[in-house]
Amino acid sequence: MRDFFTYRDLGIKDATGGRVIAHLVKANATPEEGTGWHIHIADFQIVYMLKGWARFMYGDQEALVSAGDCVHQTPGLRHFLFDYSPDMEYLEVVGPANFASVEVDGPCAVPKPHHWK
Repeated sequence: MRDFFTYRDLGIKDATGGRVIAHLVKANATPEEGTGWHIHIADFQIVYMLKGWARFMYGDQEALVSAGDCVHQTPGLRHFLFDYSPDMEYLEVVGPANFASVEVDGPCAVPKPHHWK
């Protein structure tokens, strides 16, 4: 969990016996350094952007994920969320519920985030 985001657990972990977790993620502080390069030890993960936008690096490719976009982050995908709007809110669904995030080296430099006014 990142301190620059707030998380709301939707109760899916208990309902599925730990097979899946679903939570709402909201921005609560201006982007400074982002998430850093990492992978998730998980079998399945999607991010569905509900409001605003976020900029990710997926490997050496930059991606803008805007409201209404859904991204399937494949197992072991090296990524970095480095910029987002003040109103950013997304639904994240991951299986299993007790997935892990592991810091990894990045394949390239990451653009600087835009600071909120």
